[in-house]
This record gives sequence, structure tokens and C-alpha cells, in this order.
Amino acid sequence: MAPPRVSARRRRPGLIALAVLLITGGGAGGALLLMESGQRTEVVTVVRHVPVGQVVTDRDLGEASVALDPVLKAVKAVDRGDVVGKRAAVELTPGSLLSHGQVTGSSLVKAGEQVVPVGLKPEQVPASALAPGQRVQIVRVPGEDQETSRTQAEPIPAHVVKVGDPTPGTGSVVVDVAAAKAEAPLLASWASTGNIRLLIDAQGGS
Repeated sequence: MAPPRVSARRRRPGLIALAVLLITGGGAGGALLLMESGQRTEVVTVVRHVPVGQVVTDRDLGEASVALDPVLKAVKAVDRGDVVGKRAAVELTPGSLLSHGQVTGSSLVKAGEQVVPVGLKPEQVPASALAPGQRVQIVRVPGEDQETSRTQAEPIPAHVVKVGDPTPGTGSVVVDVAAAKAEAPLLASWASTGNIRLLIDAQGGS
């Protein structure tokens, strides 16, 4: 008895299962996504970590060809130059697509503020890494030759503008902070004594 004939057009169980899943689960939207998966767009990606407030450089960015969902407002590769030089409005993580809303051209120093450089030793800053845009409080503490008093000057609110590289050997770092013009001179005098501490505000804190 002759063996049964096998159809030349073999069915692919995986593809059939995917089609059934799209129809039953995703409906027309899933089917449309499958149909449009061949339509790819060159977009900008993030390849290096960029903290909030830091200037975005060309080295921080890459490009990828993806099937782009219209809901995603990703920056197209042809517009890459428009975002270079702007600041990160949110933390940018490697492997993510970049959208226009994630960068800003606004300066971190606003009207009515002045930048004060504050030199800090390792024990004067929290272990958490500082990043531009973070809100902080500068606190004055007694010096070694001063008695500890329960009544100290009120902390001065500020936000980080730039964090310098640690000094080799000592680990000291210079942090540029922006404070209100009325308080910036006082903050500068505190910083000159070295008797200060830097506290990081909780996210969303005032």
C-alpha cells in the first residue's frame, strides 16, 4: 500500500498559533501590528547613562531601526542633532528610546539664582551619587574649635548644577549649586569655612 501523500505546502504550527493568539487576544490591533512589522523607522536610542540635568552629548546616543508604534514620540535619527546639547529632563538609561519630552533646552540656573561652588570632603556628602537637578539643603555645622549648639542657622535650599570629578588622593569634590541671590553670599561664606554638610531632599521635596 502506497504511503499517504504529504502536501508540498507544509503548515507551520508556530505561525498558526501566533495568528490565533493575535486574533483571540489582540484582535485587529495585534493583526495590524503583525502586518506593519516590516515598516521600520530609524530612531535615536540612549547608549550611556545620563543623569537629570546633564548635557546630552552625541556619544550618549545611538540609532536603531524599529517598528515604531505611533504612540511613542521617539526622536527620529534625522533629528538627532536637535537633541545634542540639550539637558536631560529625566534620567536617561541605556537601551531606551529617546523622546523629545525627555530633554530640555532650559538652563538649570533660573532667574533670581546664583551659582556657588561648594568644596566638599567625602564625609560631607551622602554616599548617594549627586546629579544635576537634585534639590539639596546646605547645613552649617560647628567647627572643631566651636561648641555644639542646638541653635544653628537655618539650612539653605539649593539645587545641584554640576558635580566635579573627585580629587585624586583626597576624594574631595567641588559641587556647583544654585541658590537664591539673597542667600548665595551667606552660602559662599559658609563654604569658605568648610563647616558645612550637604543633605539630599526627597524626590519632589521643596
